[in-house]
Amino acid sequence: MTESSDNQDLSEEERAAAEWEAMAADEPGSDGPGSDGETGGLSAGPSAGSTRILDQDEIDSLLGLKDGADGDDDRSGIQAIINSALVSYERLPMLEVVFDRLVRMMSTSLRNFTSDNVEVSLDSITSIRFGDYLNSIPLPAMLGVFKADEWDNFGLLTVDSALTYSIVDVLLGGRRGTAAMRIEGRPYTTIERNLVERMISVVLNDLSATFDPLSPVTFHFERLETNPRFATIARHANAAVLARLRVDMEDRGGRLELLLPYATLEPVRELLLQMFMGEKFGRDSIWETHLTGELWQTEVKIDAVLDEFDLSLGDVLDWKVGTHIELNCKPTSPIALRCGDIEMLKGQMGRKSGLIAVRVSDRLMR
Repeated sequence: MTESSDNQDLSEEERAAAEWEAMAADEPGSDGPGSDGETGGLSAGPSAGSTRILDQDEIDSLLGLKDGADGDDDRSGIQAIINSALVSYERLPMLEVVFDRLVRMMSTSLRNFTSDNVEVSLDSITSIRFGDYLNSIPLPAMLGVFKADEWDNFGLLTVDSALTYSIVDVLLGGRRGTAAMRIEGRPYTTIERNLVERMISVVLNDLSATFDPLSPVTFHFERLETNPRFATIARHANAAVLARLRVDMEDRGGRLELLLPYATLEPVRELLLQMFMGEKFGRDSIWETHLTGELWQTEVKIDAVLDEFDLSLGDVLDWKVGTHIELNCKPTSPIALRCGDIEMLKGQMGRKSGLIAVRVSDRLMR
């Protein structure tokens, strides 16, 4: 009985397999069972309808990776969607000059501040939405809020935990050659906060000095926060420039991030658009000097007006040779000198060397 039941089950499986093979053979674009190397398999070629498989070129085009993802060409596909939240900072090229100068000045000032060998390097300058940056800050960290007094807006300076403990270790006399000890999971102490505030003040003084050649500005330290929600200085959708700095003190160090919203930089936007220091937009000093010299040599016609009154056209047409016109002025009355319709000078009429002349007595400022 057992063998007969097993034979019956096998026969049912064989019938089901035969039915599947027949169905596969009737599908359009298939050459019958085994045409693709497997029994009853469906074709994966372009004519397979809904079961079509994309090739590598089509996948790269969909993901925006075609023709080199690292190039400067236009992005498309998913890569374009990802980069749509970014803002190009290259329209402010003078910022790179400012931050390069900041790195050099910070290297000197932090050496004097810590009495140690400090090296500051600029990792990157990027543009980011303010809300995205707050969500990406690795905690714990200290966030220093500062204000640009002349620009009447704020900026953010972030000090990560590694740099915080390194500064505390260096300023309190930690031995060289040993890594700074980190104690995670506890709030920062008052001593740590005060030491970090002193370092932030040094950095802000250098930042003010770097902007002096462009526009004098004073960055004033406002407060120190450890919760990113309390360090909100702009709307989450607003764009900002983010400069990431690396501070190395032999075997210790950490990261320092400087964030300036575009609203803060708006008062000096035209200066930051310069490709080099002193560049002028829309002006040519050589052409201005030439135009000014030519204007001074231009001849203009000046009319001396004795008097003015209104007459009808009929009266004017009745004028004949010998008609007398009475003017409401005396020989001592002032004469108006006009250039077109604009009164420029006033004077007295008289004679000089047998010619009618006007002595200028007043200059009318328009």
